Amino acid sequence: MPSAQVWLQAARLRTLPLSISGILVGGAMALKEGFFRWDVFILAILATLGFQVLSNYANDYGDGVKGTDNSDRVGPQRAMQAGLLSASQLKSGMWVTSLVTIVVVIALIYVAFGKTHVVLSLVYLFLGITAIIAAIKYTVGKSAYGYRGLGDVFVFLFFGLVSVLGSYFLFTMKWPSYHIFGAISIGLLATLVLHLNNMRDRESDARVGKHTLAVHLGKEGALRYHNALLGFGVISWLVYLWYSGSNPLLYGSAVGFLPLLFHFIKVQKTQDHRLLDPQLKVVALSTFLLSLLYFILSFI
Repeated sequence: MPSAQVWLQAARLRTLPLSISGILVGGAMALKEGFFRWDVFILAILATLGFQVLSNYANDYGDGVKGTDNSDRVGPQRAMQAGLLSASQLKSGMWVTSLVTIVVVIALIYVAFGKTHVVLSLVYLFLGITAIIAAIKYTVGKSAYGYRGLGDVFVFLFFGLVSVLGSYFLFTMKWPSYHIFGAISIGLLATLVLHLNNMRDRESDARVGKHTLAVHLGKEGALRYHNALLGFGVISWLVYLWYSGSNPLLYGSAVGFLPLLFHFIKVQKTQDHRLLDPQLKVVALSTFLLSLLYFILSFI
């Protein structure tokens, strides 16, 4: 029986701060408008963490059984690759995590909408089930979309638009307007983390038939795409702050972009993209810092 430490290792705790960034921003948006609720916020955080842990278990399993995680892989060794968890154990972990996550999603829907908004409840239940399927199908199965260059699209949608705007609606039951610029920013920065991972693994992925967008674009194209994600991510956040306008202190959240300046310089100078692994943490924690600062400053 694998220990709790092994399961925590497979859950890849370093990925979790990025996963809740969208909820922090969506909660802050609602807070600024007087709709924030701690019960909804906490359940939304727990649901998002469930989706992320499920995705990590599924990626470990999917890449493991396909042979993608081999001696050529540059990043941290995964649990199945290291022999700490078997394929069947990871499958069981995925089932349990899916079940727990869907229970949290149902609780979140009930707390947010009660018994009166049946259609909205069904829509969010559908989104929850879709998020679970997307978390699994990134690397699992013959039709895994991560192997066809579509991972970036799904990360942008679920980490950006769904996470930020979906959580905002849970609090407010109002359709967002200029808020979409904040969601686009978080989505682009989350996509940047995935793309950096794929830039790092571009050569080894190509050898095993994992055709990520970085593989399709090639070395120079992948770098240009990286720069576009970063640039538009920063611009979109500043546009959002300008539209939201009322509290100039909220511009203090842009402090989170400072590490990204050094990140940008580092990536331009790095000829061997296999050396980019430390930069994943830089972008992920910068995005989390940006979101956390914005959340905290929204209380002022």
